[in-house]
Amino acid sequence: MSDENVRRLPVYLLLDCSGSMTGEPIEAVRQGIKYLLSELNSDPQAIETVWLSVISFDSTARQVVPLTELSKFKEPKLSASGTTSLGEALTLLLNCIDKEVRKTTKDQKGDWKPLIFLMTDGEPTDNWQGPADNVKKSRPGNLIACGAGPNVNANTLKRITEIVVMMNDYTPETFKAFFQWVSASVTTTSQKVAVKGDGPVDLPTPPPQIQIVP
Repeated sequence: MSDENVRRLPVYLLLDCSGSMTGEPIEAVRQGIKYLLSELNSDPQAIETVWLSVISFDSTARQVVPLTELSKFKEPKLSASGTTSLGEALTLLLNCIDKEVRKTTKDQKGDWKPLIFLMTDGEPTDNWQGPADNVKKSRPGNLIACGAGPNVNANTLKRITEIVVMMNDYTPETFKAFFQWVSASVTTTSQKVAVKGDGPVDLPTPPPQIQIVP
């Protein structure tokens, strides 16, 4: 089957790399990505369908890994500095999805609805409200926003998506639990789309360190 005929499950990670993530938090994110890759690469359905991209944001936003087949994905070198340009990251996300995700046409079925994980540890420092409203209105995929630590306002994240989770603290164990949950969510979704097609995302129950915001 040619690559054009394979329906991909695009997964976008939007990661806050601002200065407040310096030290243990950014190292925990690096380890989390390693863990995520090893888990996904051990799942045959994920290997077949998942394509992964990473967008990092600090004083600016950049797509550090374009949408890449899982088997060819190379971990990005992430470092923490600067402020929190969340609005810029959300605008970049919409542009990347528009460019990279195949749409359904009369000749071909497009990709599955993207799965998007946003992780931030503080309040945005740029004009984020317009981009947040654009994302919520256009619903580019199933977007899960995660607030890490005590400096995140859940209402900011709720403006972007209905699915918001909060991490209690910055410990490496909590970040690892978050990435385990991301991995389980991607694996579950890749199995379900093969059977059920595009529906509402059915996320596994998060670990105790991570609470869903009602």
